[in-house]
Amino acid sequence: MAGAYDRRARSRWIVQGAVAAPVRARPAPQVRVETEDEVASPWHVVLFNDDVHSFEEVIGQLVKATRCSTDRATELAWQAHTEGKAVVFDGEFAECYRVQAVLQEIALITELRG
Repeated sequence: MAGAYDRRARSRWIVQGAVAAPVRARPAPQVRVETEDEVASPWHVVLFNDDVHSFEEVIGQLVKATRCSTDRATELAWQAHTEGKAVVFDGEFAECYRVQAVLQEIALITELRG
């Protein structure tokens, strides 16, 4: 009977058309575990340009997140605007994570790199 399969072999074989083929197990997903050295290594918060936020909004949030001066925040905002992205903060993972969270409060597009 074409298209049928043996109920006893259900867990090992499937029918493809009229030819039975063995079922191949999927490889286990690879999980990357970060070591303490990787988490403590220098991390970077990258801010990407967008067409939604005003310069004033971005500058204000950069000052709030990174505790930098308004002049420095203005430079970073212009860099993100003209180059498409700017590294706005460097530090340990926990501090970069905090900075990113503050920037994302107003839905700025950011990325953590380590």
